[in-house]
Amino acid sequence: MSILDRMIIGVMPLVPKPVVGFFSRRYIAGETVDAALEKSRRLTEGHCMVTLDVLGEDIRRREQAVAARDAYLELLTAIAKSGIDGNVSLKPTMFGLDFDADFACEQIRPVVARAHELGTFVRIDMEDATTTDRTLEVYRRIRAEFTNCGVVLQACLRRTIDDAVRLAGMQANVRLCKGIYIEPYAIAWHDRAIIRRNFLYILEILLRGGSYVGIATHDELLVSESMNCVHRLGLAPEQYEFQMLLGVAERLRAVTVDSGHRMRVYVPFGREWHAYSTRRLRENPSMAGTIARDILGLSADRRRR
Repeated sequence: MSILDRMIIGVMPLVPKPVVGFFSRRYIAGETVDAALEKSRRLTEGHCMVTLDVLGEDIRRREQAVAARDAYLELLTAIAKSGIDGNVSLKPTMFGLDFDADFACEQIRPVVARAHELGTFVRIDMEDATTTDRTLEVYRRIRAEFTNCGVVLQACLRRTIDDAVRLAGMQANVRLCKGIYIEPYAIAWHDRAIIRRNFLYILEILLRGGSYVGIATHDELLVSESMNCVHRLGLAPEQYEFQMLLGVAERLRAVTVDSGHRMRVYVPFGREWHAYSTRRLRENPSMAGTIARDILGLSADRRRR
């Protein structure tokens, strides 16, 4: 962790909420469905697809999980009425995964069922490694009934190659990312170069197995090598997509779209934006310095000049 990262993490609890809100505007679409849809419309005008993600996770009460379910059902209806090219992503711990995996599955199922009725898709997101087995099990149970759902694999985890082989055998729809969570060395690679190589190896396993892959990265090298991979395999643009977060690596996103690749932007929104922002920075401290440098205009390109 750099000195700048440590400094920012140290002062985060002292930063007033309005200040955090000012700087997070670029990365979070707002608090309401209408705000998220307006941001999504602008993205689709720029030839991007979107995934809307209601902020919130780690809930502890059943009534909170039921409320999350209802919020997603309303969101799916709003997306359908808006006409935007979008789907939804959800976090299983927002639906009760931490205290009852069966209950969480019962809450997620109607969301996927409603999405199926509307002809759209639900991404069951992946969280820290303590949830991996339960999340994959929830996904398998719902996938046995509905094909309009997908899951996420994280290239930093040592187990992911085996998970990828199993999911490729199902021709699962998989979002592949490097992984944001700081995991113990016993279960996760920590070296950046190893994670990159693992990412590309897993990507090829999935694509060769017939999976539709959301290639989720802001890493220019991985974007380039992934483009080479789909070219080498002779895949059409409809057989995969790239994915990036709102407000991140926008120049790379534009180049990817201009090169003829499908691009989906994750659009997080909701009243839990402050907790989401601070928690994400604590879980991945290197993000703090990245965002600060971005805000200050100290991009890699400018530092080279």
